Amino acid sequence: MDIVNTLILTATVLGLLFILFRRDSACRGKMPPGPIPLPLIGNLLQLNGSAPYESLLKLSEMYGPVMTVHLGGLRVVVLVGYETVQEALMQHAGAFAGRPKLPLFNAVSNGLGLVNSNGDGWREVRKFSLTTLRDFGMGKCSIEEYIKEEAQHLVENLRKTKGSPCDPTVFLTPAVSNVICSIMFGKRFEYNDADFAHLLDIVNQFTYLFSRTFVQMYNIFPKLISFVPGPLKTTLDLRAEFMQFLAKVVEEHRETLCADSPRDYIDMFLIKMKQEINNPETPFHYSNLLQSLLDLFLAATETTSTTLQFALLILIKYPHIQEKVQKEIDEVIGHQRSPTMVDRRKMPYTCAVMHEIQRLGDLVPMCVPHATTEDTHFRGYVIPEGTMVMPLLHSVLHDKRHFKSPYSFDPGHFLDDNGCFKINPAFLPFSTGKRVCLGEGLAQMEFFLFLSTLLQNLSVMATVDPANLSLLPCASSFIKVPQHYKILVSPR
Repeated sequence: MDIVNTLILTATVLGLLFILFRRDSACRGKMPPGPIPLPLIGNLLQLNGSAPYESLLKLSEMYGPVMTVHLGGLRVVVLVGYETVQEALMQHAGAFAGRPKLPLFNAVSNGLGLVNSNGDGWREVRKFSLTTLRDFGMGKCSIEEYIKEEAQHLVENLRKTKGSPCDPTVFLTPAVSNVICSIMFGKRFEYNDADFAHLLDIVNQFTYLFSRTFVQMYNIFPKLISFVPGPLKTTLDLRAEFMQFLAKVVEEHRETLCADSPRDYIDMFLIKMKQEINNPETPFHYSNLLQSLLDLFLAATETTSTTLQFALLILIKYPHIQEKVQKEIDEVIGHQRSPTMVDRRKMPYTCAVMHEIQRLGDLVPMCVPHATTEDTHFRGYVIPEGTMVMPLLHSVLHDKRHFKSPYSFDPGHFLDDNGCFKINPAFLPFSTGKRVCLGEGLAQMEFFLFLSTLLQNLSVMATVDPANLSLLPCASSFIKVPQHYKILVSPR
């Protein structure tokens, strides 16, 4: 009798699941195709937790460049390949410009700031931030001079290692961070400043943990993961500690603010807050200031410093690449002056190497998730408003139609037959459309000036056999973080 009851119960459950699946399919209407999801877990078993972007790319071979996958209960439309991503984010820019309301992103931003906010508030703060960053030098000669000066500090600090094995992160992160600190806080920090070092350690830990599969699973199973002690709690604790630091800096600015002579981004935001004080709908308020500062600091510090870490890893793994770049630096710049942005136009090989580093580095392979802002007709499908959309940047930067050897390091991807630099349209490491990274220009300037200044003055070598160095990341569910390595530095 127990066996009969069990069979009846099993048949009933399976029947209900079948009905629910058919009902969901009907509700989806003309949603893109995709693998059939399992109850509760969706398509998670079909994804590699350490490199989900690779699994998604493989699935697209069966279901096409626009497909639907289920991450637990999350229904996600995945865009694969350069043409698909470009068409969606540029030709349908407004429709794909939203951000999904994900538990993890809400936990670290509360829907505020520059990265995870939506609507008119996001547009106003983004426009204000772009204007303010430009006013304080982003993309101008003034910030170029500051970066050049900071690059010299980087070289001098690396010289002090005197050929001993060193962790490049210890030097690259403060150098890059000081650039955004000058814009946000109006000051730079010494590399050996204990408080600054602690702050950067928070940033490094936060980025690493945020990119761990377990922490990202909070978006899929928030109730379950929230009860499990460990990485998620640590991530949120690190965020809270960083916010305390920002609150202290903002309070110092508030006490010394002179509206007629703003010193930095914080002063400009505080002035804007006063101007909007009678507007109950204004996005210019204290909480949004703190979150915008957090977003700017993390984006400007972690992305460029991680790119430089990957650059040095490439250069010590392939010494002949380093030698060719240094030869071009010697021919164009020499050793009597610092590199400038004007020099970049005369350095096709160096530019090609830099672009290839960013392409193969593939820093944010699955992009920051988007969401549709309205019911969207795209390539014959109807994607409902509020649907999470994942532009798979990994598939763009490794598109076989645009890169002949997509998984190998080859500067030739950005050089023509005459050795001149050529633009490759599929080079989209900063994404594209309305959500393109607002610091792209600053990041590109920093990358060139830091790397060229470093290689003008120093050579870097591996502490192990270069053949044993791995380019595979140690965390990649959100941001690719290079595996730990050390370098030997020698003066040229």
